[in-house]
Order: sequence, then C-alpha cells, then structure tokens
Amino acid sequence: MKAKSVILPADQMPRQWYNILADIKLNPPLGPDGKPLQPEALAPVFPMNLIEQEVSSQRWIDIPEPVLDVLSIWRPGVLTRADRFEKALGTPARIYFKYEGASPPGSHKPNTAIPQAYYNKVFGIENITTETGAGQWGSALAFACSQFGLNCKVFMVRISFDQKPYRKAMMEAWGGQCIASPSTETRAGQAALDKDPDTPGSLGIAISEAVEAAVGDTSGKTRYSLGSVLNHVMLHQTIIGLEAQKQLAMINEYPDIIIGCAGGGSNFAGLAFPFIQDKINGKAIEIYPVEPKACPTLTRSPFVYDHGDTARYTPLLPMHSLGHAFVPAPIHAGGLRYHGMAPTVSQLAHEGIITPQSVSQVDAYKAGVLWARTEGVIPAPETNNALAQVVIEAQKAKEEGKEKVIVFSFSGHGLLDLTGYEKFLSGKLSDYELSDDDMAKSTAVFADFPKPQDLNSR
Repeated sequence: MKAKSVILPADQMPRQWYNILADIKLNPPLGPDGKPLQPEALAPVFPMNLIEQEVSSQRWIDIPEPVLDVLSIWRPGVLTRADRFEKALGTPARIYFKYEGASPPGSHKPNTAIPQAYYNKVFGIENITTETGAGQWGSALAFACSQFGLNCKVFMVRISFDQKPYRKAMMEAWGGQCIASPSTETRAGQAALDKDPDTPGSLGIAISEAVEAAVGDTSGKTRYSLGSVLNHVMLHQTIIGLEAQKQLAMINEYPDIIIGCAGGGSNFAGLAFPFIQDKINGKAIEIYPVEPKACPTLTRSPFVYDHGDTARYTPLLPMHSLGHAFVPAPIHAGGLRYHGMAPTVSQLAHEGIITPQSVSQVDAYKAGVLWARTEGVIPAPETNNALAQVVIEAQKAKEEGKEKVIVFSFSGHGLLDLTGYEKFLSGKLSDYELSDDDMAKSTAVFADFPKPQDLNSR
C-alpha cells in the first residue's frame, strides 16, 4: 500500500526561518505624529530582540536551539494526501495538507508562541500579556510560557470565551490566566462595556486590553505578545511552508494552488510565504488566502493606514482594514474575526501576488463535515474556511478535466470547537455577510489617516 503521508526526517527540520521582508517592500508603521515609528518606540511593548526581528530585512534568520528543542515535540509536521476527500469530490486534483493539529494546543500557533516566549525569557521578561479570539493563540502562549517559566495573562474575546469554555481550562492547565474581554480590568475594556454592556467583544478590544496591561506594569518585567499580523510572527510560521517544500520535493510534486485561511494572516503566511518567494522568482502558482464573508478584510476593505486595536494604542499600520472599531458577527471561526490583516499579506494582495477569497460560514462547515467523514479529523472552524476553498478549486479541476496539485494548511483540529458543529448539524447555524452600509460606517474611522504609498515589490 502506498503511504499517504510524507514524513520529514527529524534532522531535516528547517533550522532557519524565511523573512519575506528581504523580497518585498512595506510602508513603515507610523507613530502618533504621523511620522515613521522608530524601533525603540516599541520597547515598552516588545523585547528588543523581537523588535530587531520585526524590522529585519535579512532573508534567513537562525532558529535558536532551545526553540528547536521545544518545536521538536511535534515537528517536523507531516504532509498528507487527502485521497478519501478527493474521491468524495470526484476530482482529478491531488490534494495535500500540512497538518498543524499535532501540536500540544492543537494548532499552528505554537510555531510563534515558542520563539516569542524564548526571546522574552532571555531578555529578562517574567510576564506576558496577550489577546485571543477562538482561544488557539491564548492556549499556545500559555503552553509556551509553561515551557520557559513565564507568567501568561490572556484576554479572550467574550463571544469565544462563552462558546469555547474548555479553551480557558486548557490555558489554566498550563498555568495561564484567562479573562473574558472586554473586562473591567482596563480602561479600554471598561470603555467598551460602557458603550455596549452586551458586546460580543472583538480582537481589537482584546488587543487594547492586553497592551494596556503590559505597558501599565511599572516593574518593566511585563511585555505584550501578538499571535498574528506582525512581521516577526509571520517569520516564525514559515517553518510550515519550508517543511512542505522539502516534503513535496521528496515525492516529486509541486503545487499549482496554495490555500490557507486568513484572519490576521499568520497561518496563511506560514505555508504560503516560502512559495511566494518561488512565485516572485518566476514560478507559476496561484495563492489564495481565504476569509469569512462576515469579516471580509482582504476581499472588500481598502488598503489603508489604520490602528491594530480598538483603543488606538498601537501604531498606524499599512493594511487592509475594516476599521479599528469594527465588531464582527459572532461566527464560530473566532480566529478569523479581526478587522485588519498583516501588512505583509496586505501588501502582497495589493500587488496582486496573492488572490484573496471569501466563503460563507455554512459552506465552511459543509466542507468541514465532509472532511471529517472522509479523512477522519474534525477541523477547526478556521480550517473549514480553507477547506471550503479547496472544494471550490477541486470542483474547478473536475470541470476542466485537469490534474492539479492543491496544497493547503490544516491550521488545527476542532475538538474544542464542537458547538459550531452541533449548531450546523441541527440546522441552526447562521450565515452572516457584511452589508455595504455597515462597511461604510466601519471604514469611516480612518478617513483622515495618512495613505500608504503605492510600492511595487516586483
């Protein structure tokens, strides 16, 4: 019997990350005065060793040995062919997936949580604050902090806090503290509650709370950690795509199509960025970040300067944004409920190097259930968005009668996210789509902000 999975030998695990800033240009982040932000201005929020990575244009950055040691608990990850899924779709496409659910928290998030905890530790930091949407990032950071002896405080978006109670238990099992956001612990949280006591919360609000909690510690021993969006986070995730490149070469395959779900951009970037380097250097390949129609950051919002958080504590970042005050519908893919998109991913979309797509919540769950009934693993709600696009591309290949190679990132399992499946299977899951009126209202907040320059990386 032919093996389904391609297993990379342990000694072949990548020992460097790929930095896409060596190959594209970005507009700089801006400070309160509208001028480019100097790296040292971020020192109260992040340790300087991570700030140095954030602004680096070095193409290859070494992965520290202590980070490799923890990553080796579950990496290298497998690359697997989804032949049962292919058969169910009746497609001539060959579908491969990079499975990220084998990490202790069950998602791709520890790929950056581990190095971030490590760099904070060696810088002398004792406490880390963060936000989390669906709880995957909060779980990953709590796990990472337990590995390096750090305290972890997580502000979890209220709707996900209520929908996914076992995420809180998971964080606490690793020694983390999980608080529903908005909370009464911060000025930003209290302001959100004053405006709407019944708010479902948002990642923008939770980020404001976590940043405020970090910079408010006068001891200097606390910093903030972000699970997506920033350049150093994208950098750490590229271990996914670098492994995939080696594994595909082992079986003499190369993708026609790369797919990943996209909320802030880290999962998508992790698989896609090494292949984007190939595309910049002439390879013919289609690359699709996929987001929910309820939160259509890349597919419908403009490329602008905007804040990454609701209280406007963060710098102005050049990104596709629905507006920093945007509160998305309570879809179950909590990790994709973010108003903005990583500047790197936004720039690539702006230049047409990648082609954003959006799918409905119901179609995402249809794809997820089909996957569970063929390949066995129950996908995370975020992963279902990628799967819905895989279905679309597989059906196109069938209609065209073409053998295509589709590779996607299976960002995590859904074993702690079964409420959404329960609603879908009982016919109670709703679709949400942002109206033009709501879009206009939410994007009005950055009307007077500076505009990004039109750069061209190619």
